[in-house]
Amino acid sequence: MDHKTVEEYVLSMPNAKLDYPFGEDVAVYKVGNPPAGGKMFALIAEKSNPVRISLKCNPELSEILRAKYATVMPGYHLNKKHWNTIVVSDKWDWEELKGLIRHSYDLVTGIK
Repeated sequence: MDHKTVEEYVLSMPNAKLDYPFGEDVAVYKVGNPPAGGKMFALIAEKSNPVRISLKCNPELSEILRAKYATVMPGYHLNKKHWNTIVVSDKWDWEELKGLIRHSYDLVTGIK
């Protein structure tokens, strides 16, 4: 999966917006409106190959994913309990990754 494919799915979430609050090297995807400016639910390192995406995650699921996949690690520069960084190798199932993106979005928006 390439950056464009992953980004298109992330931005397909209702009211998702792209921002660069940390500089041009990290694409930050938020949902919500000012004054807070929205809540982050995904971050993608620009120009990373393979794609590196950080997603919010239920802490129990985070532990399961980290044990199952060598390409899932605690969130880079994020709260290690609630965020994972995933190196999206060709071994990742696209449907599973989309489910984790949706899970992150749902956690941030409060959707059950």
